[in-house]
Amino acid sequence: MKPEELKALQAPLKQKYKQDPEEALITLRAEGDLGEGIACKVDTGRVLVETGLHPATGGDGSQACSGDMLLQALAACAGVTLRAVATAFGVDLRKGKVVAEGDLDFRGTLGVAKDIPVGFKEIRLSFETESDADAATMNKIISVTERYCVVLQTIRAAPRVVVSLNE
Repeated sequence: MKPEELKALQAPLKQKYKQDPEEALITLRAEGDLGEGIACKVDTGRVLVETGLHPATGGDGSQACSGDMLLQALAACAGVTLRAVATAFGVDLRKGKVVAEGDLDFRGTLGVAKDIPVGFKEIRLSFETESDADAATMNKIISVTERYCVVLQTIRAAPRVVVSLNE
């Protein structure tokens, strides 16, 4: 896609959201059905993914791990955002890779050590790209990507999460 095409695609949306900010507020939804054993089936809209325990918590590795899926969502969002930002800058990315990795101490998850937090201790996001852009331009593209990556910003800014039981 060329920069002009992206701008033409997004311009009416930007205008609509400026004129009516309520139109920009959209609720995204993910739903999971509890499967057999210790599993949950999540419909991604494209495929059905069955999640289960990570091998470090007793799983056999045959099901997707939700921690892996979080990192996959981060890599996917950062990759799409990088492509969009590079396009807006008029930079052709011939090739690229986004790597999201995170460190978990499963003692927290399994309740083995109460002083160990549950969740990722650190998440790292890195980019490898091939283009004709100079280093300064690529650093700016990465900076803008970082600013507009929804998943990255959500992880960093930890929104209020409301948990409820609906019977």
